[in-house]
Parts: sequence; structure tokens; C-alpha cells
Amino acid sequence: MAYVMFLFLFGLVLGLVAVASNPSPYFAALGLVAVAGLGCGVLVGHGGSFLSLVLFLIYLGGMLVVFAYSAALAAEPYPESWGSRPVAVSMVVYVAGVILASIAHWGGWYEASWVSVDELGELSVFRADMGGVALMYSLGGGMLVISAWVLLLTLFVVLELTRGLSRGSVRAV
Repeated sequence: MAYVMFLFLFGLVLGLVAVASNPSPYFAALGLVAVAGLGCGVLVGHGGSFLSLVLFLIYLGGMLVVFAYSAALAAEPYPESWGSRPVAVSMVVYVAGVILASIAHWGGWYEASWVSVDELGELSVFRADMGGVALMYSLGGGMLVISAWVLLLTLFVVLELTRGLSRGSVRAV
């Protein structure tokens, strides 16, 4: 299980580097979806299966809105990919920064802290995220309603901005 968690975390860091170094919104949105999947895999590895499912579905819905908005604004016929020279240089700089930060904090990393919650089954009665789900719906119900309203409002704002050339906010002057 520690090897799987290592692969999830390694892919998460590489995906974040790919998102941070790419100026094109097409590849950055693809990288964000990959980062969301790997981050939810880390949550599943630590026992939060329901939380990771809800987070992944909500995040993919938000990414759909962001991708539609950024694809409507970016009208480049040949976007820069991960293989182009400026993007590769910035990726090398970001990876070097991650390596330097991990060397600086190397003493506090222990592989024993990567075990999942299910491996400690004799100490717990419930799964790790069941208490959090009950708490989220009991005390956090208002925040869930506000979050759903904000996502709906964001969807309408993006649709209004990208509606067309004649009536939307983003039009040729």
C-alpha cells in the first residue's frame, strides 16, 4: 500500500508541475483533471472513499466550467504543448524546486505515516469518512447549500460571458 501511495503522491506532484508550467489552457485543464484523480486516489488510500468520490465529481463539474471558459477565450490554432522548449525549461525549474524543497524537509518524512486507515481496523469501529459525512450533513448543511448556489451562479456567469459575439461580454470591439 505504501508503494501505491508513493505513486499517487509522485503523480500528483508531477501533475501539478505540468499544470504550473503550461501556458495553454487545453493541456492545463487536462493536467488538472489528472491531478484531481490522483488527489482523490490519495484520499481513498487514507480511508476517505465517499469524500474522494464527492470531491472528484464536484471538481470535474467545476473543471468543465473553467475549461469551457478558458477554451472560449484562448483562440490559438497551435497551442504550446509539454514538449516545447519554454514549457520544458519551466518544468525543469519547477522539478528542481520540488527536489530542493524535499531535500530541505527530508528528516520529517516517514514511510510509516503512509499506511491507510483500513490497515488499523482493530482500533476503529467505522470507516474514516462516515463520521465526517454525518457531520457534513448535520452541521455543514448550510455551507453545502451555499456552495451549490455559488457553483450554479458561476455556471450562469460563464455561460453569459461566452454566449456569443453579439450580446455577451466577451465580444470583438
